[in-house]
Amino acid sequence: MNIETKCLHAGYEPKNGETNVLPIYQSTTYRYDSSEHIGKLFDLSVDGHMYSRISNPTVGAVEEKIAALEGGVGALCTTSGQAAVMIGILNILHAGDHIVSAATIYGGSINLFAVTLKKLGIECTFVDQEASEEEIQKAFKDNTKAVFGETIANPAISVFDIEKFARIAHKNDVPLIVDNTFATPILCRPFEFGADIVIHSTTKYMDGHAVQLGGVIVDSGNFDWTSGKFPEFTEPDESYHGLVYTESFGKAAYITKARVQLMRDIGAYPSANSAFLLNLGLETLAVRVEKHCRNAEIVAEYLSKSEKVEFVNYPTLKDNRYNELAKKYLPKGCSGVISFSIKGSRENAAKFIDSLKLASNVVHVADIRTCVLHPASSTHRQLSDDQLVAAGITPGLVRLSVGLENIEDIIKDVEQALYAI
Repeated sequence: MNIETKCLHAGYEPKNGETNVLPIYQSTTYRYDSSEHIGKLFDLSVDGHMYSRISNPTVGAVEEKIAALEGGVGALCTTSGQAAVMIGILNILHAGDHIVSAATIYGGSINLFAVTLKKLGIECTFVDQEASEEEIQKAFKDNTKAVFGETIANPAISVFDIEKFARIAHKNDVPLIVDNTFATPILCRPFEFGADIVIHSTTKYMDGHAVQLGGVIVDSGNFDWTSGKFPEFTEPDESYHGLVYTESFGKAAYITKARVQLMRDIGAYPSANSAFLLNLGLETLAVRVEKHCRNAEIVAEYLSKSEKVEFVNYPTLKDNRYNELAKKYLPKGCSGVISFSIKGSRENAAKFIDSLKLASNVVHVADIRTCVLHPASSTHRQLSDDQLVAAGITPGLVRLSVGLENIEDIIKDVEQALYAI
């Protein structure tokens, strides 16, 4: 199946007489014929659902769909994108380990890496993703266990050179983790360029309607965990009577461990109803993302010609520094999210935002409705001035998430808000 068809049909195949729409299995528990079978479930020797803190049939169908869309061997849904990043990292790293991350990433991920994981004994070095491979290599240490970046960074709208970072990561025998939230698998499939693990905040375009939080981790199945650098995959897990993940689950070792060990202990698994709503979003993902991209391209061109705008970050613009990378990694489009800087003070940016009438001023992005945010005052408020600069955020930076309204109405709203400055 092509990806548009997978959006509708992957993950759930109804049998004769069953519901054509994915059912909601609203249950925490499952019934079995014998204690012996339950024992086998807890030994991980047979497939099946044991408890909805670890798996659920409705959520499982959505996980299969997302794995199919990204081209992975398996996926694990979580209650938020932040939970997906945290579990994705903690599945590999522990106290005393180190991660290399692009500096131009979502502010919540920066806080997770620089503050919370640091408290857990995991250090992070942030690097300029535009730096040379030789310069980035200097950030690696003997205890480095992973590399992290975002396909399209939030809110800088920079394009991550996946192949470059995959080369560097694999040269150091560590996996490359890519947050593919803004691109979605419709616009970019990072596994095809060497990424090993993909993460999404499904709250954004995958859901698309701002109705429920969620996240997902997808495993490519391509990384070799047997190099000796990751003993947690190759040595016995005493919590499962000495089971060895690489021996028992092969290419799915990473995603299986994330589910049966990390999710078992952290419990950040979504409800069946949340997965049902997410699936509705996934079914229309391909057509929605295409419209988001086309609308955003028009808005970006309009903003680039305004005398009141200092600069516009959108990769399809011919003079954008990421234009060539976008052609390589995002030939179908660069999502509906634009960032641009209003000339003058932070107050001018606030005036523009407060003057918008159609666009909603919300702490959200990638919605069917056009929405706007001032990152320096909200999502990235906790960052220092130096961190803001590293993340590509100026005082006047505005993040505009272009929705699915008629493009003439969106342009008129932007026009009258610029006039108000």
